[in-house]
This record gives sequence, structure tokens and C-alpha cells, in this order.
Amino acid sequence: MKRVILFLMAFLLTTGLASAQQATSQAVISAKETSFDFGKIKESAGFVSHVFKIDNTGSAPLVLTRVIASCGCTTPEWTKEPIAPGKSGDVKLIYDPKNRPGPFTKTVSIYSNGKKGSYILTIRGEVEEL
Repeated sequence: MKRVILFLMAFLLTTGLASAQQATSQAVISAKETSFDFGKIKESAGFVSHVFKIDNTGSAPLVLTRVIASCGCTTPEWTKEPIAPGKSGDVKLIYDPKNRPGPFTKTVSIYSNGKKGSYILTIRGEVEEL
């Protein structure tokens, strides 16, 4: 009986350590800048864009699986290949001000293996009419 108990304790201890190791070997998404203000932009100037640097501060490759804009006026482009630990990738947001005079605030949701739920980036500004 003592052997069974010792075996179970050893098994639980080793599986617990393995789980702890797996938990520490994860990708972590972060960015120094999560919001950008274009200020005043002219509708007649057309599209404006901004590139956000996305960092992997974890210890496993970061994969950006989906990047979804809150509006059809904003188009995201992003790094498709895995981002190695300690490296950076890009998320470029392109905003179309055509027929959208006035202030705007738009968000994109980034889904990845680096965070449960989404990681949010925001752009804002004010469109001046033609």
C-alpha cells in the first residue's frame, strides 16, 4: 500500500512539474503602442495608415490567427508567419476617410496564441470634408 501511495505522489509531482513547464513555455503578445491618433486628415487625401509593432515577450512562437476590424472602413494587414520569442511583427491599419467627415475611433481585435481573448489596437482622428 505504501508503494502505491508513493507511486501516486511521485506521479502527481512529475505531472505537476510538467504542467508548470508547459505553462511557462508560452507566447505573449504585447505592444509599446496600442493607440494612434492621426489628428486632422483631409478626406481628399485618401487612405491613411499606421503600423503597430507587435512584440512576442513570451518563450514560444507567437501566431496571429485573426485580425478583425470594427468597421469596413479599416483594413488590417499583419505578419502571417510565427513571431519568434523576443522578436516583433507588424499590424498595419489602413483607414479610408472617404464620405466619413468628423471624428472617428476604430479598433481592431487581434486573436493569437499569446492571450486569451483579443488584444485591441485603436486608431482615431478627425476627417475634414473635401
